[in-house]
Amino acid sequence: MDHRKKRLLLSMAIMPIMLLGLIPVSLGQTKAAATKKKKAVKSAPPVTAAEVQALRDAVAAQGQQIQLLIQQMQTRDTALQQAQQQALQAQQELQSTQAAAAEAEQKAAAAQAAAAQEQGTVDKINSDLADVKTTVTNTAVAAQDEQKRTTALEALVTRFRFSGDIRLRGESYDQQHMEDRNRARVRVRFGLDGALNQDFIGGIALATGSMGDPTTTNETLTNVFDRKTIALDRGYITYNPVAHRWLSLTGGKFAFTWQRTSATFDPDLNPEGFNAKFSFDTHAGPLQNFTIQGLGLLYNEANSAASTASASSVFSSQDSYAAGGQVSARLKFGPWTATPSFLTLKWNRPDAILQESAFAVGATTTGATGTTPAGPFPVPGEGQGCAKGLNFPPFAPCVFAPNGLTNSTYVDKAGRVHFYSGYNYADFILNNQINTGLSKLPINLLLELEDNLDAAAHPLDFKGHVLSNLGSQNKVYSGDFSLGQVKNKNDVQFGYAWSREEQDAVIASFVESDQRAPTNILQNRIYALWKLRANTLASFTWWHGRVLNTYLENNAALFNTWGNASADAPQTTPGKAGPAQTIKTAGQQEPYLNRFQFDLIYTF
Repeated sequence: MDHRKKRLLLSMAIMPIMLLGLIPVSLGQTKAAATKKKKAVKSAPPVTAAEVQALRDAVAAQGQQIQLLIQQMQTRDTALQQAQQQALQAQQELQSTQAAAAEAEQKAAAAQAAAAQEQGTVDKINSDLADVKTTVTNTAVAAQDEQKRTTALEALVTRFRFSGDIRLRGESYDQQHMEDRNRARVRVRFGLDGALNQDFIGGIALATGSMGDPTTTNETLTNVFDRKTIALDRGYITYNPVAHRWLSLTGGKFAFTWQRTSATFDPDLNPEGFNAKFSFDTHAGPLQNFTIQGLGLLYNEANSAASTASASSVFSSQDSYAAGGQVSARLKFGPWTATPSFLTLKWNRPDAILQESAFAVGATTTGATGTTPAGPFPVPGEGQGCAKGLNFPPFAPCVFAPNGLTNSTYVDKAGRVHFYSGYNYADFILNNQINTGLSKLPINLLLELEDNLDAAAHPLDFKGHVLSNLGSQNKVYSGDFSLGQVKNKNDVQFGYAWSREEQDAVIASFVESDQRAPTNILQNRIYALWKLRANTLASFTWWHGRVLNTYLENNAALFNTWGNASADAPQTTPGKAGPAQTIKTAGQQEPYLNRFQFDLIYTF
């Protein structure tokens, strides 16, 4: 209820009260006026008490009615206020509902728009899905083909094993009357071998090293940062049937399959030809294994039509090869394991080694020919060049011997060089390992006796004459003792090796390249190895050796010396080309050559 209505009701309630208050005044005034009038006219009849009381009762009743009316008006005002509040609340709810409805309408419109958009998207997705199904089908077919190829590739990769190593070497030489020599070298090898199928195994390997030197894979850090040579070191296939594991047939250029030492073949040399191996695990008492092998090594193909420029350039129209075999066993007697073996190897037509091509020897100059009589002329070449010796040709075709030829030779009437001895190896090796109870410190002992059955009965002296007072120079005696192993991290091994190799015991062209000379030597070797990590090995080797008999032909003290002579060193025979000698006269004992090697080898 507003203020105007309230004032109106209040006025209506007060008005009767004011009238009651005015009645006495009116009565008094009326009385006074009547008194005055009495004098003029006749006075009116007096008002009785009953009339006054009746009037008062009427006023009281009216007041009660007014009070009741006020109460009713208050009740109505309260009800009106509640109605106003409810109306206001309803209005607010209505506004809220209208806002929600508007928002819902907006959402509905947005949802409708989104639905329409989604319907378009769904239509596009359905269209794209059809394309995807087609693409997936095509991709699945392609994936199946790719999976087949991948599976085949994985199967191929898992069948093969990668291996190799990198070796860094610091090396120094020390010998009386010779200038010291120091050099750094590197060797890198990488191989891949594995099963071609269930019956065949194959492999290839690459290695650094001079093309004309099969006895080393080292490259010296020199020649103004030039690129180092790397070439095929192995390539072979082995037939090893699942049904007959005891049988292995190998052909190509392969690693040694038989027991041998560096007295017959340098460790870096990989033979070429064929090998048949029959190996049986018996486990019958002490005999654990028994093996028989047949060897056929091809080292020179004779092609008489290749060159007929000189009669001395062709020895024979037949190929040169080595044929033989080995018998070996593995015996176990408690902590002692012994592996004895016996090898026989016959070299046929080895004279081809003495007149190899310029490529084979890595010649750097040419000699005089019918068309170039002035000679010699420099030509590209990497290798040992022509070996030096008594009456050896200085230019190719010439003697192939990467570390010098120390065997006895002679020259026929046609001027061709021949080996003085034939070569038929009879090589006995006994390799022993004894378990000391300490797994990291086994005892290793290797003993070897090699005899060249086709050696000449007597050697030749430094001038090429027969020494009838000296017997055949046909044997190798050697031994190698060590303690420890290098299989796991922090393993160590210490060892000492000794050998006495006579002049014609083996062909000098293929044997150990790190010792004092190929043959006719007395050699000591002290070594120590430490396995720094599972794939890293550090080693030290001290080679301490000299020529065995300096009176013999082609010995290393007279030819094939390793370095430059100092000012007080003996010189070569006057008028003869060649390096300085390490002795003054034939027959003297040569000073020991010390060769120190420090190696760090990383394998993978």
